[in-house]
Amino acid sequence: QGQLVESGGGLVQTGGSLRLSCAASGSIVLINTMGWYRQAPGNQRELVAIMSKSNKTNYHDSVKGRFTISRENAKNTISLQMNTLKSEDTAVYYCNVRSARGEDFWGKGTLVTVSS
Repeated sequence: QGQLVESGGGLVQTGGSLRLSCAASGSIVLINTMGWYRQAPGNQRELVAIMSKSNKTNYHDSVKGRFTISRENAKNTISLQMNTLKSEDTAVYYCNVRSARGEDFWGKGTLVTVSS
């Protein structure tokens, strides 16, 4: 069974920065896209940033210019650098991997809390 292990969440003040990381286990093969989603209380899970195997990226409008996704294909890892954090960025952040076969793998989530 494929596994994703996330790290890097925590508490930060408005305007601060955090970096999230996610490592996919070796049992997940033929990885296509890797990305980050988030879910705030009472809200649906939404895409934050995603990167294809060819390094094409897509960001939620609200994080453009503040968040940067990066990926290291050889190590099956992905990171999300989050700068100029706002209170509305508070959510549980989930790592996602989609294989070329269309299988979705999810991490357990890491909480990001931005306090004013």
